[in-house]
Amino acid sequence: MRLVRIASAVAAVAAVAVAACSGPGGSSGPASYYLALGDSLSQGVQPDATGVSVETGQGYPDQLYAALRSRYPTLRLVKLGCPGETTGTMINGGICRYPGGSQLAAAVAFLRDHRGHVLLVTLDIGANDTEDCGSWASPRAASCLASDIPAAASHVSTIVTRLRAAAGPGVRIAGMSYYLPALAEWLDGTTGQAIAWLSERLAAGYNGLLVRAYTTSGARVANVFGAFDTPNFGDAVTVPGMGRVPRNVALVCQWTWACATPPRGPNQHANQTGYGVIAGALLHAAGL
Repeated sequence: MRLVRIASAVAAVAAVAVAACSGPGGSSGPASYYLALGDSLSQGVQPDATGVSVETGQGYPDQLYAALRSRYPTLRLVKLGCPGETTGTMINGGICRYPGGSQLAAAVAFLRDHRGHVLLVTLDIGANDTEDCGSWASPRAASCLASDIPAAASHVSTIVTRLRAAAGPGVRIAGMSYYLPALAEWLDGTTGQAIAWLSERLAAGYNGLLVRAYTTSGARVANVFGAFDTPNFGDAVTVPGMGRVPRNVALVCQWTWACATPPRGPNQHANQTGYGVIAGALLHAAGL
C-alpha cells in the first residue's frame, strides 16, 4: 500500500472526526457496534509523565470510532483489548480477566449476542509473542522465526476463524500488521544501525505471516507496516535533535515514543499521531 493512499485515509479520519464533533448525522436507529480487540494498542496505551504505560482515550479505536460516528450516529465502541496479550493468551486467557475466561471467548459471546448489529471488528495481536525472543537481532530470534512466530500466525488464523463464525459473513473484520519500534536503534551508531536493518528484515517476514493468516481466514488487513514506511531506509530527512535520519526512523520517532527521552521513553507505543495513522490504515482497509 502506497503512502499517499494511507495519507488520504488519515486525512479522512481527521475530516470525519471533525464532522462527528459538529453534530450527529444520518437517521437514528437500532444501536450498532464497533468491537476493538487486541493488545495494548487497542486500548490506546501511552507513557505518562513518569514513564508508566497507561490506557488513554487517544488510541486508534477511539479515533476510528470518532470518524465513523458522523455516518453511524448510533454506533457504540466496545473495547475488549488487553495490554500484554499474546495470540496464545487471547485464545486461552491468563492476563486480563473476562467472564468467558479469555478475550476471544468474550468477543465470540459478544458477537453472538449482537449478531446482525456489529458494523466492524478490528484486531491487533502478535507483537507480544516476540517478547521472549529478545531483540530481532539476538541469537534467539532465529529460533523464534522457526517456532514461536509460525505458532503465532497459526493462532491468528484460529482467532479470526472463530470471530468470523460468530459474527457472520457480512461483518467487516480488519486486522493489522505492525510498525517497528526497533528502528529507533538506528540512533545508537553503527551497531544500532545494523540492528535496525536486521530487525526490519525479520519484522517484514513476521508481518508477512500475520498478513497471510488474516487474509486466508477471511479478514481484511491494514498495512500499518507500510503506513510507517518501515522498509524505507532511504529518503533521509532532518529531524530536530537527531539530524539526518532515514525516513522510516524519522516516522517511528515522530509517531511513537520509541525515541523519547526518559522518563517517558523509550516506549514502544504509538503517540496520538501514530494512533491516528493506524486508524487511517484500518479505515481504508475496512472500506468504511
